[in-house]
Amino acid sequence: MFTPEMLESIKKVEATRAERMGMEPRRMTAEEKDTLLKAYHPDYRQDGFEEIKIGPNKGQKAPAELGHLLNSNSRILNEKIDLNKVDYDVDVLVIGGGGAGSSAAIEADEAGARVMIVTKLRIGDANTMMAEGGIQAADKENDSPVQHYLDAFGGGHFAARPELLRRLVMEAPDAIQWLNNLGVMFDKDAEGNMVTTHGGGTSRKRMHACKDYSGAEIMRTLRDEVLNRQIPVVEFTSAVELIKDDKGQVAGAILQNMETGDYLVAKAKTVIIATGGAGRLHYQNFPTSNHYGATADGLILGYRAGAPLLYQETIQYHPTGVAYPAQIFGALVTEKVRSLGAMLVNVDGEAFMHPLETRDVAAASIIRECSDRGKGVTTPLGSGVWLDTPMIEMIGGEGTIEKRIPAMLRMYLNYDIDMRKQPILVYPTLHYQNGGLEIGGDGFTKAIDNLLVAGEAVGGIHGRNRLMGNSLLDIIVFGRNAGKAAAAKAKETEIGTMNLDHIYKYAEDLKAAGVESDDVSPLLLPKYARHEREIANETVSA
Repeated sequence: MFTPEMLESIKKVEATRAERMGMEPRRMTAEEKDTLLKAYHPDYRQDGFEEIKIGPNKGQKAPAELGHLLNSNSRILNEKIDLNKVDYDVDVLVIGGGGAGSSAAIEADEAGARVMIVTKLRIGDANTMMAEGGIQAADKENDSPVQHYLDAFGGGHFAARPELLRRLVMEAPDAIQWLNNLGVMFDKDAEGNMVTTHGGGTSRKRMHACKDYSGAEIMRTLRDEVLNRQIPVVEFTSAVELIKDDKGQVAGAILQNMETGDYLVAKAKTVIIATGGAGRLHYQNFPTSNHYGATADGLILGYRAGAPLLYQETIQYHPTGVAYPAQIFGALVTEKVRSLGAMLVNVDGEAFMHPLETRDVAAASIIRECSDRGKGVTTPLGSGVWLDTPMIEMIGGEGTIEKRIPAMLRMYLNYDIDMRKQPILVYPTLHYQNGGLEIGGDGFTKAIDNLLVAGEAVGGIHGRNRLMGNSLLDIIVFGRNAGKAAAAKAKETEIGTMNLDHIYKYAEDLKAAGVESDDVSPLLLPKYARHEREIANETVSA
């Protein structure tokens, strides 16, 4: 599978392995990290961003692809929709069928609310399924939520909203027990104690995992609980716009059947946005580890209704996405691979950074190695660096990879690469939306009554960078809290006359700002098909 150049580089990796086994690369100073990030991290590339023209964040920047959607009109602007014809009437409407949405629905149902999930694909088709490495919680004797807070606050460049981060770390141990009681099969030792490991930027071993398919196992359990409770789930149906009432509070959503194109009206006393991330927008043409539906829909819906964004310009590029082979380009290589002992090394077999630096620092280091330093390994799609996986078994013993990261092993064996014997090539991949809709500690948006947000669509929990294992944690903590809060608020809410006035106002503001576009948003699904005219021209040329 490897090219002659790659094989020559592998020889250098093998030749330096014994020396590297006895060393630990130096950690960077805070000043070195800042300099590195400003020079090489994609968040600092000015040409990758666009100004937001109207709305609460007017004048601020957003990734160009997201900015374009924010500066586009509603896809139902010219549609005739009868809001008096209500197709669904519930207490709590959950938009999104991933981990956050499912957790919210379970807790809302537990509180006695009439709850419904609407999801544009199937329940469980979400970034939760793609998460591999684990979920953090400070529940061991040598750890504490305070230490967890300090690690996460520093890792997020001291930008996390304290009220949100405090809730995340304080409720983490209970979240683990809740999942365990629901049936999540966490890794445990012979005595039944949970096995924990380090992650990048963590000072304690607090990563709880289910091999290297932690997210899939958590999502399996949550999905089963939703279905066992007989919570209604409307699949292959997208929320394309929020509905408000004459009191200014959220009153439901306009839904679109993804198969027929028909529009439906869902009336609700409270709405929870849990639509996940934005990887399929492919910011700055990066590959992504995200699922097919990750197109930032919730950010568009909330923003157009008047909810402000927070840190929308910050994105997490996971440092270890697959750089080779091309068939799985951009797929996630879990950080757990580095936690177990694999080092990042360049074309000459040199370790160029500490393997457990935070994700933004690691990603910037790899980009620097492959660009300015010219130390990357050439691949058919660009370049990458080696993740020296054979070190894992040299450290942990034979069988460690198959026991601890079996999904990784199988993924590479499908392409005749045995990561127990050969290093693997990696390069940063678009992974996580650090920014999103701004919420308070109770999960409600700052500007719209009865609208809550949970999961990756939230901005502020992690600051400007997220540590490994804190995303699976936030979907549980903030998903559960949103469900409880939404159910409680629904009991005291009366919906007034429903309207879509905000989308017409948004269109007027765009026109007044001189923004004219035929494109509409939310995007719903990524656009991978080439334009018919482009294909036709190629045919004629041939």
